[in-house]
Amino acid sequence: MNKIIAIVGMSGSGKSMACNLLTKKDYKPVYFGGIIYKKMQEEGIEITPDSQKEFRENLRKKHGMGVVAKLLLEEITTLYKNGNVVLDGLYSWDEYKILKEKFPCLKLIAIITDKNTRYKRVEKRIDRPFSYDDIVKRDIAEIENSAKGGPIAYADYYILNNGTTEKYQERLNEIIKQIEKEV
Repeated sequence: MNKIIAIVGMSGSGKSMACNLLTKKDYKPVYFGGIIYKKMQEEGIEITPDSQKEFRENLRKKHGMGVVAKLLLEEITTLYKNGNVVLDGLYSWDEYKILKEKFPCLKLIAIITDKNTRYKRVEKRIDRPFSYDDIVKRDIAEIENSAKGGPIAYADYYILNNGTTEKYQERLNEIIKQIEKEV
């Protein structure tokens, strides 16, 4: 039976690393933030931390907190029919409920990292860096306006990502083995 794993966590926690590892294990990736970027480009909106926040929040106000899952549902369904899928950046509780109803096999892996460690990582990123002030604003906005805490709190599995890459990958591989054993 094919599997769907959603990677959840705050910015800079290590979600992309988990998704990359799963992609190497032949899971097909779906990047939730990608649909936001795509919609912004379609509307000719410059992509900045502030414009992303405003666009994400307006999209959810207009179409509901589960809008991103709804926009990606067809793509996820197609990929799932043909193999395992990893969801990068599921945000809201509503997104989780929509996907869990459609895919009862969905498992959540939450990546947890100390706030200051995350902030340092995000500031140093080559792709999508944020200043300290911007990442603080983003964290607060994601908690208050995107209902991001629910899926993190309700995860099936947790990885504490404050240590080495090796320890992180070791724990992730343990979790993947557990998930793949399930019927």
